[in-house]
Amino acid sequence: MKVLTKEEEQRHYNATVRGGTIGGLCGLGIGSAGVIAASRRFHAFRALTVPFRVFLAASTGTFVAVIAADRASAAYDIEHTPQKKQALERDHEREARLKADKTTLQLAKQWAEDNRYPIIFGFWLTSMIGSFAMVNRNPYLTGSQKLVQARMYAQGATLSVLLASFAFETADAKNGKGRWETIKILDPNDPTHKHMIEKRIHHERYAGEDQWREMVEAEEAKINARKAAVKAKQQETESKKPSEEP
Repeated sequence: MKVLTKEEEQRHYNATVRGGTIGGLCGLGIGSAGVIAASRRFHAFRALTVPFRVFLAASTGTFVAVIAADRASAAYDIEHTPQKKQALERDHEREARLKADKTTLQLAKQWAEDNRYPIIFGFWLTSMIGSFAMVNRNPYLTGSQKLVQARMYAQGATLSVLLASFAFETADAKNGKGRWETIKILDPNDPTHKHMIEKRIHHERYAGEDQWREMVEAEEAKINARKAAVKAKQQETESKKPSEEP
């Protein structure tokens, strides 16, 4: 665990904000282009209110900004932490060796497991477009009604996929696979280094996913260090006080 200085924290913050800003602007451009294209193509979409169409474009920018900021933060942390960079390179080498021994079907299954949440989001987006195209054929519904109905269809389909994903993840957790795994390590408190204990570890889906845990640990270390310094100073002050005579 690396304790950052104020200057390092500020540089890390600046890199995160810069990545989020660039991603947000790109997402806003994509969302705006999509809204403009849909407004020209679909009469039902043009029937939507202007604030709602602005919301669709802005929400796309916000979504991309959050992802870009998180990725920029993780990339900066890895780039400026040699231990993490070396560990990441070792992981890539190990993954390359493992992939060499797997079939195409096994690789596809592994990729789907590692990217289940982006797949779910893509499925929701695709089902939303497909549902809107389907209900758009109904001439008896208004634009708002078509959008609400399409959203209901898409949410129902996405909920089914999400429940299936949770079921797979629960099965992985029971089998000691997936994001959480129980392993045996040497007890750090055993001076003989012979006693083994179980430890539950978390596998990152991408480099830097668990960075917030390290940030919390670093902040707790700072707080504990300050408390220890205050306590030591108080003890020193107490020791310097003249003892009371009987």
